[in-house]
Order: sequence, then structure tokens, then C-alpha cells
Amino acid sequence: MQKDNYILGVVIGFGLPFFGFIGFYQFKFSLFSFQEFLELLNQQKSILSAMISISLLINGAALTYFFQKRLDKTAKGIFFSTCIYAVVAIACKWFL
Repeated sequence: MQKDNYILGVVIGFGLPFFGFIGFYQFKFSLFSFQEFLELLNQQKSILSAMISISLLINGAALTYFFQKRLDKTAKGIFFSTCIYAVVAIACKWFL
């Protein structure tokens, strides 16, 4: 696999926010069990929205890194997955 390709960018873009989710849970809600945390997310959509936003910041950092390294195809893949996450975040805020 080449270092500069769209698929790698999409994989990175969809994978990195999970580290953001885990970090958000560990930093803010580690006193709760993971099951309780998921229930809290279901009850309070503002927490879910904040968690998705922080996770997307991680994608923003990765996007900046790959653009600076001139790996444009990978950066475009990250941007694509970030847009998908943003649509999900908006849908969660409006419809859930």
C-alpha cells in the first residue's frame, strides 16, 4: 500500500475519532462504567455532541499533518471521513 492514497486516509479518518471517544470517556467520565456512560450519552445529547466535536478535532490535527507532509490523497480521505462524522454529529444533535 502506498503512503499517499485515499483508502489510507479514510481508514485513518474513521479510526482516529475512536481514540477521541476513548480519551473523552477516560478524561471526563472514568468514574462511570462504560455501560453507564453509554446510557448517559443516550440521555444527554449535549455530551454526545461535545464528544463527537472533540473527536473531530483529532481528525483536524491529522488532516493538517498530512497536508503539511504533502500527502494530499491521504488528507482528502481524512477530510471525506471527517465530513461523514460531521453529518452524523449534526444528525445526532437534531434528530436524537
